[in-house]
Amino acid sequence: MHWVGTRAGVGARSSDPHSGCLTEGVILGPARCGVDLANFGPAGQPSALVELARAAEDAGWDGIFLWDHVARIEGDVDVTEPWVALGAMAAATSLVTLGPLVTPLARRRPWNVARAAVTLDHLSGGRAVLGVGLGTPRGPEFTAFGEEADPRVRGDLLDEALGLIRDAWSGAPVNHAGHWRIDGVRFLPTPLKPGGIPLWAATESVRGRPVRRAARLDGVFPTRIDREDIPALVAALAEARREQGIPHSPGPLIKLTSTSLATQSAPARRAA
Repeated sequence: MHWVGTRAGVGARSSDPHSGCLTEGVILGPARCGVDLANFGPAGQPSALVELARAAEDAGWDGIFLWDHVARIEGDVDVTEPWVALGAMAAATSLVTLGPLVTPLARRRPWNVARAAVTLDHLSGGRAVLGVGLGTPRGPEFTAFGEEADPRVRGDLLDEALGLIRDAWSGAPVNHAGHWRIDGVRFLPTPLKPGGIPLWAATESVRGRPVRRAARLDGVFPTRIDREDIPALVAALAEARREQGIPHSPGPLIKLTSTSLATQSAPARRAA
């Protein structure tokens, strides 16, 4: 089952849950359909995000995902803290999957992300996912704050943080020495689901380290990848799993586009 969706305004999705979402003229088959929202600008105001979450759920959409930015290349704009907003969106909904797409772990303390994700998981009744990535090097997100800008180093930090988060979710005491240090801390409560909260990784490439990382996680979020390259990405993920000895379990492919939701047909509630 794949995820597809949009970065546009919220309207009704297709009334046929088996038809897949129509994205830029391409039907991806059986799919869950999600809305991908910016956490800045007029539509990224906290109250607007809560209203959009309610509207998306009422219109039958299956997931609502929020960007994680601290500054923008466009200049001075209002920016909403995504985890606080996601908590409010969880309290205002009861069915949709929720999470950041994506959180750049290299500029966040991983234990804080682990706790925030579990809090969202409990607040939403197990509807949380955690989308992670390197973060964009374009604009002031890293350089204006003195954060690490080298993508290879950020990749190392991302992988280290993922290991820490999984350890934190185990409920066992965490001892870690690396870029970050933790000495015997237990992180409670644990996620509601055995195995933890689903982890989805972003990739801008159909090969290399980002694909190998995504193959080890629960889903992949292609960014800046043309739709005609998606089959190559799927094949690369399968090959990466074989090379790393990971059982074939492809997980969701989260493909979000700029298609307007207003073009979709009659509203439909998600099937129980």
